[in-house]
Amino acid sequence: MKCVNHSRSIDKDTTLCMSLAARPSNIGTRFHNYLYNELGLNYLYKAFTTTDLAAAIGGIRGLGIRGCAISMPYKEDVIALVDVMHESASAIESVNTIVNESGTLHAYNTDYQAVADLLAEHALPTNYTFAIAGSGGMAKAVVAALRNSGFDDGIVIARNREAGQALAAKYGFDWQPDLDDARPDLLLNATPIGMTGGPESDALPFPHEAVAAASAVFDVVAKPPDTPLVRTARDLGKTVVSGAEVIALQAAEQFALYTGVRPTREQIERASAYSRAVE
Repeated sequence: MKCVNHSRSIDKDTTLCMSLAARPSNIGTRFHNYLYNELGLNYLYKAFTTTDLAAAIGGIRGLGIRGCAISMPYKEDVIALVDVMHESASAIESVNTIVNESGTLHAYNTDYQAVADLLAEHALPTNYTFAIAGSGGMAKAVVAALRNSGFDDGIVIARNREAGQALAAKYGFDWQPDLDDARPDLLLNATPIGMTGGPESDALPFPHEAVAAASAVFDVVAKPPDTPLVRTARDLGKTVVSGAEVIALQAAEQFALYTGVRPTREQIERASAYSRAVE
């Protein structure tokens, strides 16, 4: 795509926003900085990782960093380190966004709304049976969005029995450690399987025959945008919802929380395309 000039003057009044992830990517960095440039905002966004989560969150508070996106595996551990849990985060006990209001750290979850919006946008029938792999913070957002969107026949697939059973029971679904012979209409991946740089970057979260039998797949992994699950499902002619779509919508909501400015759908699409153009 066309190169965009993102040179901006950075000064003492520049507002810093950031992200924390075990495996940082440039997607969020490009997305936010693109919109700061287009909208003429004196903000800067930078991705980080950490081996000391408490110290990192303390730095947000102490240095006056305006906002922080929280990714795997910190979405639940960060709860004990914030001051105010808003309904979007407290309802599912998972945080993906921190906003610093004069030293008070407010926690939100914008993943939930992004998933709910995409379920509706792709017109996935609520009478579909589904199976979701995962029981962590992102899985919580996806399961809550499924239930509140009208899906009522599903299985949580999780190797962690305690976490998987608790998540399934909270929303009235079943739990299994593996998919086994189940062949649901909709398969959703909320694990790091297929993520660039991970130990299972080339793996499928579900057996190939289950993908072939499904009508649709939804992968929340955003890097790469064409995960093994996404590629396989597209090759088989299935309806596909990708992590690239999730990250764009949830990042747009974060952008609004940080800046007080809500970008248009066209601006979001341009920023999303730019964020994925070069790695």
